[in-house]
Amino acid sequence: MEYLNYELFGNSIHHWVIALGVLVGSFVLVKIIYWVFSSVFKNLTNKTKTNLDDILVKNLQKPLTNLVLIGAYYFAVSYLSFEKNVEGVLLNIAYLLFTISITSIISKIVDALISEVILPISKKTESSFDAHLIPVIQKAVRAIIWSLGIVIGLDNIGFDITAMIAGLGIGGLALALAAQDSVKNIFAGIMIFLDKPFKINDRIKIDGHDGTVEDVGLRSTRIRTLEGRIVTIPNCTFTDNSVINVTSQPALKVKINLGLTYDTNEDSMQKAIDILVDIVKNQDSITNDYAAGFNGFGDFSLNILFMYYVKPDSHWLNTQTLVNKEILKRFNKEGLEFAFPTQTIFKKEIS
Repeated sequence: MEYLNYELFGNSIHHWVIALGVLVGSFVLVKIIYWVFSSVFKNLTNKTKTNLDDILVKNLQKPLTNLVLIGAYYFAVSYLSFEKNVEGVLLNIAYLLFTISITSIISKIVDALISEVILPISKKTESSFDAHLIPVIQKAVRAIIWSLGIVIGLDNIGFDITAMIAGLGIGGLALALAAQDSVKNIFAGIMIFLDKPFKINDRIKIDGHDGTVEDVGLRSTRIRTLEGRIVTIPNCTFTDNSVINVTSQPALKVKINLGLTYDTNEDSMQKAIDILVDIVKNQDSITNDYAAGFNGFGDFSLNILFMYYVKPDSHWLNTQTLVNKEILKRFNKEGLEFAFPTQTIFKKEIS
């Protein structure tokens, strides 16, 4: 066994065998851990009602086994003797890999909690914005966790974090100046999420566009116009202009001015008013707030003002079409004539 005492790269063969044995043993242990996760833990979590433990078992399997390999690598490097510079580099690799694995574990746990606990709760709330805001927050939290993990990892291996942050600050200032419009849109998007001037599927009017909100992001919002086209609007537009939330109105007001000919008598005028009231009072898509009345003498017609309100859950155009067709049908049936611009010219004979 004397050959075990021979030195190779500053370490005896005996030490190299032990170090390699630890590394090989860690690979065997990883296989066992994989089997435990895929068989034992998976069968246990399948019996529970919640999906959180299934997600955690699935997502934590790889980073936890990576910790075993990193631990074996750290032991092997510490057990063997190397030059100081070489040993420092090898240990720094272990520290950095360890930090990345821990960061991955924390990130996956937070992701699972947000996806399986917080998000389902938000979907039960009245505001659909919460369900759209949480994924954005989830990405931001994930970015923060990884940023902190990388900074801590670099700090552990000897990087000057203070100088790095100062450099990033200068670079960030230049980037902010170059991308100030994007930054403005992102802050506007945050304000939309906080103020909630509209919800997903609300019909809004903004900057000449009229349509239904389909998606709200941090930088822009997409609406589908009444013509069926998708319009992407920068979020700063919503902070710089007034937003009309059509869906939020209790009902859509419809105002119609009708004109009857001047040969219409009092009874016929009253009949026209009664017909208008009768048309809307039995409509399920129209509220109980309606009115019709003889409101003036026009240049060529006797005017009737007719107002009613379409319920928010009813189609505004279809309702108006049905009402207008019924007015035309019943007025023609009763012989009520609509006036049109006319002039009567009297000619005086000169003797």
